[in-house]
Amino acid sequence: MKTGYTYITTNKNHTVLYVGVSSDLPGRTHKHKTSFYKNSFTSRYNVNKLVYYEIYPDIRDAIAREKQLKAGSRKKKIELIEKMNPEWNDLSLTFGCQRRERSEHTSSST
Repeated sequence: MKTGYTYITTNKNHTVLYVGVSSDLPGRTHKHKTSFYKNSFTSRYNVNKLVYYEIYPDIRDAIAREKQLKAGSRKKKIELIEKMNPEWNDLSLTFGCQRRERSEHTSSST
């Protein structure tokens, strides 16, 4: 099974919350930060700061959790964020080394 991540991103003023799912959280947050999808919701509203995530061993569980979070209130999302990340730091900044190491590992194994 493919690992899955359910995540919440926001803009710099924390006025917009976006719930998403991915099998590659470092790659997906990079796409949010670089506005890879120019016409997407996250690009239009500059939603590129990762403030919360959950890891699931099966992507299907991550998808189910995404649906649950999207159906929930903004208040509940904020409670989740503040429990894990009370200062609303950009958690994607910790992915820099992981992303590089994974790229190096992939290159060396080919």
